[in-house]
Amino acid sequence: MSRVRRIYVEKKDEFNIAAKELGHEIRHYLGIETVTGIRVLIRYDVENVSDETFEKACRGVFAEPPVDMLYHERFPMQEGCRVFSVEYLPGQFDQRADSAEQCIQLIREEESPMIRSAVTYVVEGNVTKKELEAIKNHCINPVDSREAGQKKPETLAVPFEEPEDVRILEGFGLMSRDKLKALYDSLGLAMTFRDFLHIQAYFRDEEKRNPTITEVRVLDTYWSDHCRHTTFSTELKNISFHEGDYKEPMAQTYRQYLKDHGEMFEGREDNFICLMDLALMAMRKLKKEGKLADQEESDEINACSIVVPIKVDGAEEEWLINFKNETHNHPTEIEPFGGAATCLGGAIRDPLSGRTYVYQAMRVTGAADPTVPVQNTLKGKLPQKKLVRLAARGYSSYGNQIGLATGAVQEIYHPDYVAKRMEIGAVLGAAPKRAVIRETSDPGDKIILLGGRTGRDGCGGATGSSKVHTEESIAVCGAEVQKGNPPTERKLQRLFRREEVSRLIKKCNDFGAGGVSVAIGELADGLRIDLDKVPKKYAGLDGTEIAISESQERMAVVVAPRDVAQFLDFAKEENLEAVETAVVTESPRLVMIWRGKEIVNISRTFLDTNGAHQETDVEVEIPDSKSSLFTKEEIENVRQKWLSVLGDLNVCSQKGLTEMFDSSIGAGSVLMPYGGKYQLTKAQAMVAKVPVLKGETDSVSIMSFGFDPYLSSWSPYHGAIYAITESVAKIVASGGDYRKIHFTFQEYFRRMTADPKRWSQPFAALLGAYDAQLGFGLAAIGGKDSMSGTFQDRDVPPTLVSFAVAMATDKKIITSELKKAGNKLIWMKTPKNEYDVPVYSQLKEQYDRFSEDIHNGMIVSAYALDRHGVIAAVSKMAFGNGFGLKIEHSIEAEELFSPAFGDLVAEVPADKVGELASTCTVIGEVTADGTFHYGDTAIGLEEAKGAWMHTLENIFATKSPSDNSEVIKEKLYRTENIHICSHQIGQPSVFIPVFPGTNCEYDSQRAFERAGALVTTKVFRNMDAADIRESVEAFEREISKAQIIMFPGGFSAGDEPDGSAKFFATAFQNAKIKEAVEKLIHERDGLVLGICNGFQALIKLGLVPYGFIVEQTEESPTLTYNTLGRHISKMVYTKVISDKSPWLWGAEVGKVYTSPASHGEGRFVASEKCMDKLFSNGQAATQYCDIDGVVSMNEEWNVNGSYRAIEGITSPDGRVLGKMVHAERRGNAVAINIYGEQDMKIFESGVKYFSGR
Repeated sequence: MSRVRRIYVEKKDEFNIAAKELGHEIRHYLGIETVTGIRVLIRYDVENVSDETFEKACRGVFAEPPVDMLYHERFPMQEGCRVFSVEYLPGQFDQRADSAEQCIQLIREEESPMIRSAVTYVVEGNVTKKELEAIKNHCINPVDSREAGQKKPETLAVPFEEPEDVRILEGFGLMSRDKLKALYDSLGLAMTFRDFLHIQAYFRDEEKRNPTITEVRVLDTYWSDHCRHTTFSTELKNISFHEGDYKEPMAQTYRQYLKDHGEMFEGREDNFICLMDLALMAMRKLKKEGKLADQEESDEINACSIVVPIKVDGAEEEWLINFKNETHNHPTEIEPFGGAATCLGGAIRDPLSGRTYVYQAMRVTGAADPTVPVQNTLKGKLPQKKLVRLAARGYSSYGNQIGLATGAVQEIYHPDYVAKRMEIGAVLGAAPKRAVIRETSDPGDKIILLGGRTGRDGCGGATGSSKVHTEESIAVCGAEVQKGNPPTERKLQRLFRREEVSRLIKKCNDFGAGGVSVAIGELADGLRIDLDKVPKKYAGLDGTEIAISESQERMAVVVAPRDVAQFLDFAKEENLEAVETAVVTESPRLVMIWRGKEIVNISRTFLDTNGAHQETDVEVEIPDSKSSLFTKEEIENVRQKWLSVLGDLNVCSQKGLTEMFDSSIGAGSVLMPYGGKYQLTKAQAMVAKVPVLKGETDSVSIMSFGFDPYLSSWSPYHGAIYAITESVAKIVASGGDYRKIHFTFQEYFRRMTADPKRWSQPFAALLGAYDAQLGFGLAAIGGKDSMSGTFQDRDVPPTLVSFAVAMATDKKIITSELKKAGNKLIWMKTPKNEYDVPVYSQLKEQYDRFSEDIHNGMIVSAYALDRHGVIAAVSKMAFGNGFGLKIEHSIEAEELFSPAFGDLVAEVPADKVGELASTCTVIGEVTADGTFHYGDTAIGLEEAKGAWMHTLENIFATKSPSDNSEVIKEKLYRTENIHICSHQIGQPSVFIPVFPGTNCEYDSQRAFERAGALVTTKVFRNMDAADIRESVEAFEREISKAQIIMFPGGFSAGDEPDGSAKFFATAFQNAKIKEAVEKLIHERDGLVLGICNGFQALIKLGLVPYGFIVEQTEESPTLTYNTLGRHISKMVYTKVISDKSPWLWGAEVGKVYTSPASHGEGRFVASEKCMDKLFSNGQAATQYCDIDGVVSMNEEWNVNGSYRAIEGITSPDGRVLGKMVHAERRGNAVAINIYGEQDMKIFESGVKYFSGR
């Protein structure tokens, strides 16, 4: 008899958004009309759980009574339905099952549950076998999942076979070339055969032994293009230029480069011309000229790093600002969710390994047209619609969980990205310079591995991204995609942000490409690594897998022997596993031990050769002037062209995409992604305050990007020049100083071969980048190359993305939305030479004058132009505040729609135009009539907006099918009967619990401290039963000392299993913690506040609306998935409708406030009877509304579809308040492109409650 219990959990019909969405996809995207219904159930197999614990888990962990139906062993279904289930492949991380196990251990800490999850699909209707296969193919990505059997297993325990000893490649050194080639072909390596010959010679001549298979795999990883940039380091021997109209500027740039190269390496013969040298030469040259004095110099840094002075509470401090761009093109192409998630995870870990706190991210991606029918999908590829949506969910899921503000999101569309997707994450990190120690690794130093455990996921990721890819190769490379675990990476961030921890670290490396072999292998010349000490996710891994696995969320740190014990204690405080795994040795060799035997022993000198020396010739192709993008297009119908441009894939609204990403966490986003009172003008740069832990600063970072694949496809040289120029222009348009910019580049090109013409694109692009860097006098101090953008005979467009970063103060930032009717619109043009290249000296002077006008208050909004010209820009500027436009009819239409890279348009008060320092042309004015005018053409604002928003609505929706405009009658509650604290306290104490997945504790702590409270935060540790017991006791003590408990936002254990805040709520149902909470409320007149995930915990506990901790029933109110079926992050308007709660003493009943929302499960649902009681008792505290305070079911305002638009509720006496939107995310110069009052004074009111009104 099976020891496994099986349950199925299904959302009740009203809440089964995922099933309805899938049904719509099947009928309208796959075109299968015979499907009459789709059901989606979560299947759990559970073992090693007692009856009592299982019963409790069924009522709160696996299912939520108000919204879920739970079935034991079987579920009811109609006759004739087709059923299939989908599970992760063995070895893939299952966050849902992992979180369920963690929750059950909170119920009874000594139990060791085993759980496996799957998703079961029920297809209703008369579908054919072929149609069912199409549905299965839509639901199953074979790279990470498989169809699961329906039979329940006897046990969930997986018997792992003891791995064999690592194989020695016998006879390797003496193999003939033919036998060696056969061996090379059989191993599926990323290295070239020349590299393999290089290895043979090394082991034969120097080591005089045969290598192990592990040594070959480690070298393949070490020398991969991903890790060692072998393509960029290939020597370029004979470089020639074809003939053409644009040959002269390209050849001139090359001559300049040769001259600078010769001067830089004069007298040296060890340096040759290669793409890497060309990419770095501008930095070297400008540094030699003394122009990069702020760049931090270190051998360790994994990200660009500059030293900047910032003021904290008026005192100047030196801070490190790190920035980094990372790609996961290949992983995201084959497994979009996991690939995109770990793209961001990897980008974060680079600056994090430099001990800086990562506080803002930008996502730039490239895709083919996602609106095309599924039938147009290239064989062997995922449909573009599925790819772009899953990738967005993956990246946003990771960033939202870890608590990273994504300040800008842009998907770029070009047909050639069908070859391979582009997935870029760019991040910014910061730390006080005093907290970061840069020291060398000394013999005897210890290497500590901390964070996640090692599994098979990611084995061969570095080499996989470096290989040639075909339809066949994609089918077998699932293990190459890492699986992310953002709550663990959040713990790493917390640990490294502590200065007392950071100062113990001499050196650090993150576990990205290459796993142990590279992450630890790069920390010192001599290392002895004990692979048996590496924590593993499961048994059965052999030495090779442990050495090269790229399992995520791991760090390797070097600490002095005297600091090991203290460092391990700090890690334990943050609920992190940490193990000493290696020691630095005198001998410069990389040695790895497994089962007590050496399986790797390679000299550092050989490792650092990076393989065999590679050489090639280059033939530079010259763009054709006849197909130039700078040729003006004749416009026959202005109205048609205007609407067509607004609907263009690369112009249209991406609001539905952008809103999936939390943009406000950290309470430091100076600009929200979309601004204006209607939040429809997209910000062109992301701006954030430097994340100081204590005190206030006015220092901000600005990041922008520039790139156009159509321009770059015509001319990679011009494409790179204007990518850089566009990124500079966006900084200037935001109020930044172009002279303070540093760049980091992302190069992404087709795979190189022996054909010299294949090398033309990256060489020409880097020449263009060199020209622009010297022209502006600004340098790229970092970058990332990805040189495998080829699928069969298709190549990605030549891609060089420029990311620009500058520092400023918040008062210098301006926003993009038009401000006032009657203001004039001006156009500043980029001066160009006869080769369509900017005249940099004149352009820099123009940018200086433009900046002067901004800082003198002459320019009140600005926008950098691109390929789509003036009309697209001014339209988008108008949408945010609903203004009209009147464009001067004297300007030719062809001018208004022409490419204008580097140009700027701006809004200027009419009486200031004559005082401008900028050289510009007046092109029109802002109007209040809601119409776009040009000559005889008039387009209504709503029509223009409709064209702009329609294109991607079916891909990234902004409204659900259930959206409606029902207006809800206003009911305001005012009372004099407000609960008053029976005892006064000068400075109340606040306790903020931190669970796995909590991410709002810093913002919440700052908000309370700013209000005058004393705050304590405590991490709940649950690595073993003893940790849980100790944490329960610690929480009980802290609650007994506090006057206020704050339940912060986040994603409690990833908001799994399938529901928000279950870990949070389960912990507080512990008898000791429950008693402490109820004593605080009912015996000590205490207060409780829960925001977002904290509100979800309060409502699951019953503290709202009942005031006591009680189990949920089917009739209980709750919070469930947003009607849109996705995460929503935007500023929302809420109205205070009751003054019953002490938390709302500082707010005004009937007044509208604006605050950031960021949640996936914020929809308040309750029975009519329950809601009537909430309103009559004054417990309905706040409602979603529009700008004018009108409450409705319109999803533009009631963003999650909450019943009666309820946003916040209280306990019967008002002392417990739960609300969805983030009142804690506010501060000076935060969200300056958003209109309305942002401060309800919730935290100040909570503190004043204890000191009297």
